[in-house]
This record gives sequence, structure tokens and C-alpha cells, in this order.
Amino acid sequence: MLERPAPKDIPDAPGSYQFYDSHGRVIYVGKARSLRQRLANYFQSPANLAPRTAQMVSSAARVEWIQVRNDVEALMLEYSLIKEFRPRFNVKLMDDKSYPWLAVTVGEEWPRPTVTRGRRRKGVRYFGPFPHAYAIRDTLDLLFRSFPIRSCSDAKFSRHQRHGRPCLAFHIERCMGPCTGEVDPDPYRQTVNELISVLEGDTDAVIDKLSAQMAEAAEALDFERAARLRDRLASVTKALERQEMVSEREESLDVVGLSEDPLVAAAAIFHVRHGRVVGRRAMLIDKVEDVGRAGLVRQVLLRLYGEPGTQVPPVVAVSHIPEDSETVSEWLTGLRKARVVIRQPKRGGKKALLETVEKNAQEELSRQNRRRAADHNARARALTDLQDALGMTEAPLRIECFDMSHLQGTDYVGSMVVMEDGLPKRSDYRRFKVKTVEGNDDYAAMGEVLHRRLSALLAEEASDKPAKGRFSYPPQLLLVDGGKGQLGVAVRVAEELGLERRIALASLAKQFEEVYLPNNPDPIRLPRSSEALYLLQRVRDEAHRFAISYHRQLRSKRMAASELEGVPGLGPARRKRLLVELGGIKGVKAASLEALEALPWLPDAVARATYEHIHGHAAAVFS
Repeated sequence: MLERPAPKDIPDAPGSYQFYDSHGRVIYVGKARSLRQRLANYFQSPANLAPRTAQMVSSAARVEWIQVRNDVEALMLEYSLIKEFRPRFNVKLMDDKSYPWLAVTVGEEWPRPTVTRGRRRKGVRYFGPFPHAYAIRDTLDLLFRSFPIRSCSDAKFSRHQRHGRPCLAFHIERCMGPCTGEVDPDPYRQTVNELISVLEGDTDAVIDKLSAQMAEAAEALDFERAARLRDRLASVTKALERQEMVSEREESLDVVGLSEDPLVAAAAIFHVRHGRVVGRRAMLIDKVEDVGRAGLVRQVLLRLYGEPGTQVPPVVAVSHIPEDSETVSEWLTGLRKARVVIRQPKRGGKKALLETVEKNAQEELSRQNRRRAADHNARARALTDLQDALGMTEAPLRIECFDMSHLQGTDYVGSMVVMEDGLPKRSDYRRFKVKTVEGNDDYAAMGEVLHRRLSALLAEEASDKPAKGRFSYPPQLLLVDGGKGQLGVAVRVAEELGLERRIALASLAKQFEEVYLPNNPDPIRLPRSSEALYLLQRVRDEAHRFAISYHRQLRSKRMAASELEGVPGLGPARRKRLLVELGGIKGVKAASLEALEALPWLPDAVARATYEHIHGHAAAVFS
């Protein structure tokens, strides 16, 4: 039971608060401009709280807080505490891979570029991230021809420094030879700065300088030097071609796009410098807490710029303005030491770029879901975990899930989707048109659908013919979408047909993602990160999708047929054929009188009556 502190004991000031469970573990971290007002929101009736918030409060034993001076400090404290404790009810951001970065060790006496992953260090400039390490090495191979700075390790550098002999890179003009004093620190540092300018996308000054030097060498008849400068200029140009141009203006910004499903979200980030995309990355977000897109964007920005050494651009373009946008903007301004603006593009080139980034996020989310679905080990773990959690004697290799769909009691339909070995078996999907239920009664409709499916199973088992029918195989787990009520319907139907001992029954309630079992008043809460819960959610969502698509199909046909009712000579068979051949009601409306009369099976009088009815009906609608 959560211990509620007295309101007078909670400071009316900015800060971060932490909820603890009975074992002393931090389960949620938040921030507030006023701790007193924010915490008061949690101490109300659970019915008024969002589902996941209510679940968090019910799991908490006490709440503590840390008061700070302003909102920015509260924001940073929240971020550091989430990073330290990784609370189970906070959204979890995790890169799906450790992206490689190009790092330049500007803090060293003789800086060098290198490929790195993982944590960032002070005194290092990072560029990217890149999709693959070889993409960095290809870029560096081109740039070393124009900017011959060292690429060797510190150990190799020290060894050549002791021996007084430069390595092969110096002899082939890929290094200026700082290890043996072949170059002074100032010109070396200038070359490093030029390389950094190119990596940042600011190339005009470098190209102008190389072009001028090449012209001077040619004018002085030093054609060998002019040729080397020409090759350096070509290398810079080729390296630039690898950076996608997305803006005619030389502006710098980061673009953040989101894509989400009910459980997971993906964020894609494009780093644009001087009009060119110089790096891109993606993040996956486990939506543990009740948070909208504005909250997700806020968490992405905290993760993106919270690491040391991250460059902050003057503009951050986002799909949704983040929560506490003024505080986040003020924090970013402090990091950059210059004003940072957070914008949501509405038109123009930035809007088009944001749409591209959102498509990348959508593809990242789809790729993640496909990867999990295709992982045989993950599917095996899911089935084993599900067997243990539900107390089954064997793993549910065949799962059938049922869902209903309707619109105010009309076009009532049910769906049955099948998962075998953790994968969809679409050939066994079935759709049911509810026949005996009038009005809005989900329980009765679910009962009819389950009774028809299980009765068909018994009928096929009793048949003398080989079991090749549509319902030949019994499910090892029958799952219904809903809570205790829907599960009660499934139990009643199974008992009526004598199948309660043969088939395991369960329901998945969407509100809390809880699993209900027969004769168990308390739901089972599977860990949100478990493959078992992911499998149940996939089959439930697939049943929901399948039911809705069938409902929409029936409703569309009914509405199309209703628009053609009352045409003399156009009965049900002709109506159906007309809609099929002309591609639906839109095709019928678009057809000319000559096109209708040209149909050999449609009498001319019926064609004229159909044309007059359709266009008279349309005129009535728009008059």
C-alpha cells in the first residue's frame, strides 16, 4: 500500500520524484515544476488514472523526492536517475545496435581520427553515426589523401617517435609525419580543423583553398604539385558525394521522427550539417508508461543530447513538440552555449525531410517486429514461458485467438487467427458473420462464434472421412480478446461441448495487458519485456486487424448495394455482378451511360434506369 505523504510535507518547488516498491527498488522516476501539485495527481482514485499509471501506483510502497533550483536541473536529475536505476515503469530507450562513430581526438597534441563505439569521452569530436564501420573507413580513405593526418595508435606513434623513422603512410603521402617532427603543430592542427570542417559539411572554404592552391601551382608551372592538389580536391568532392544533400540552404539541424504501435515505438534521427545529412541513427522505445508522442519525443531528446560530447545544432525539428518544451530548449541552449529552437515543421522542405525521417522510423519499427517474429530461439522461449506462466502441460504450439467487430450492432463479425510454432498460419484464418445476435451484445456474439468453431471441430472429429476440414485441428490454447467477461463466455461454450479439459482457455485484457485464466480471480501479469507477452499481443492484435478488415468489407458492400436498391430490373445477382465488373460503387458512378449499355448481360432499359438512379441519387446528396 502506497504511503501518502502529507501535502504540507511536499515542497511546492521544482524537483524529481521517485516511486519505490516494497523491496526498495525504484520503479518510476518523474520531474515536476511543482512537486506538490504533480504528486497530488497520483493520490486520486485509480479509476481516474491512466491504466499503466494506476498499475504503477498500485505497485508502489512509498514516494521520495529531490528538490532542485529550477526546471532545467529537475530535467537533468530525472535523466540521470532514469539512467542509473532503469525503473520498470519508465519508457526504455535502447539503440537496436551500437552504431559506429567517426571520432577525432582533438584533445591530444597530435589528433587522429578513429572508428569508435560505445561511451563517449571528453576531448573527442564525434561525427555520424554511420550505418556500418566500413562506411567510415571508406570515407577516411578518401579524406586521408587530402588531409594527411596520423591514423596510427598511440603505441605505434610512440614506437616510431623513439626510432626516429616515420611509417609507410608518410612515404605514400597519407601522413604528415608528426612522430618524427616532419611537421610543426600549427600546420598540423590547421589540417585537422579542415578535416573537421569537411566532416561537419562546411566544405566551401576547403574547396576554395585547394582550388586556389592548384591554380597557383599550375601558374608557377609546378605541374606535379598541381596534380597532387587536383587529386586531393577530387577526393574531397567524392567524399562529399557520400553525404546526401537535403537542403539548398546551408543550414544545420537534427530531425527527429517517430513511429509507434501500442507497445513499442521507434525514433529515427537525421543529423543535417550545412544542408547535408552527415549521420543518422535509430532508437527503439519500450512504452512501459502511459506517454504520448510529445512525451516520447522528450525522452528521445534527453537520450540523444544527454551523452557527453554530443553536438547540439541550432534547430531541432521534431514530429511533435515535446513535453516541457521550454525547459528542454533551455537545457539544449545551455549545452550549446547558444540559442536552440525546437520546431515542428508544417510546410516546405523541412516538412518533406521530416516525412522522410518518419518513414525511416516506420521501417525501423517494422524491421524490429520482423526480426523478433523470425527469431526461432525467441519463439521457442515465448512458447516455453507461456507454458510455464499458464500452467499448461505442454507448450501451446497452436494458438487460436478470437475477436469481434461491429458498428453500433450492424455488420457483426468475428475473426479467428492462428499461430503455429509462434508464426501466423494464414491459411487457417477464418471469418464469421454473426447470424443470431441482434443489437450490441459482444458476449452473445462471441458465444455464437466460439460455439460454431468448436462444434465444427467435434463434427469433423466424428466424421468417418480423413480430417481435412477447415476446423480439423484443436487449439492447444484458445485466446479471446477481452477480460473476465469474454473468458466466461469461452468457459461456458467449452463446458457445453465437453471440451473444457481438452483445450486451455485464456483472455488478454488490453487495458493492463493482463492474462485471465478460468477459476483464477487474479490476473497474470507477464513481464513487459517477455517474449511470451509479445507473442500474445501479436496474435491478439492480428485477430483485431482481421476482424476490422472483414467488418469494413461487409459494410462497404452493404452500403454499395444499398445505393443500387430500387433500380427496376436490377436484382441482387445483377447488382453483385455490376459491382464486381466495374470495381465497386465508385466504378459504377464513374461509368457513362454508353459503358453501362455496352455490358452484354445488362438490358439497355436496366442500364438507363441504373444510370438515372445513380446520378439522380448523387444529385440529391449534393443538392
